Amino acid sequence: MRIINIPCIFPFALTSGAILLYTSPMFEAKKETNPEANLALMVESVRAILEGETDLVAGLANASAALKFYLNDINWSGFYLLKGKDLVLGPFQGLPACARIAEGKGVCGKAVMDKKPVLVEDVHKFPGHIACDSASASELVIPLFRGGEIFGVLDLDSPRLARFTELEAEYLEQTGKVIDGFLDRVNFS
Repeated sequence: MRIINIPCIFPFALTSGAILLYTSPMFEAKKETNPEANLALMVESVRAILEGETDLVAGLANASAALKFYLNDINWSGFYLLKGKDLVLGPFQGLPACARIAEGKGVCGKAVMDKKPVLVEDVHKFPGHIACDSASASELVIPLFRGGEIFGVLDLDSPRLARFTELEAEYLEQTGKVIDGFLDRVNFS
């Protein structure tokens, strides 16, 4: 049995058999050696981190940090939030990024327009790719919804070509649905 310490109030048993123990002010997690088990633990960890959180920035900041922890060869993990017609930079882990992405531009804009995930094996071959980090070679973007309406995107970049697998995309879509649930109940005041 694996024990994970993250800041919160109550312990929760996870379906993977791990226990989340909310007694430490630090996120102390270990990765599973089995890739699929690690992805399942990632989804459960994000769910636990967002459980009971009511602040948008705090929740998304911790979610981006957890994703960066669980996914190898990632140089950027974060969020762009829809403000009017633009995507505006939200909480993230990585180098400074583009503060705004215009409607329909880049991989993030495509995910918003299509309202579905976009997996790009080679960003240099993606028409209109926006190079916020010149080291990025592949990208996966998951659209996020609040009340059934597009709210923003989860954006993951890697310096490795074809870094993201279909299995990871499936688990990251599950993570997106967890974040959607958080967005539905988060406090915006």
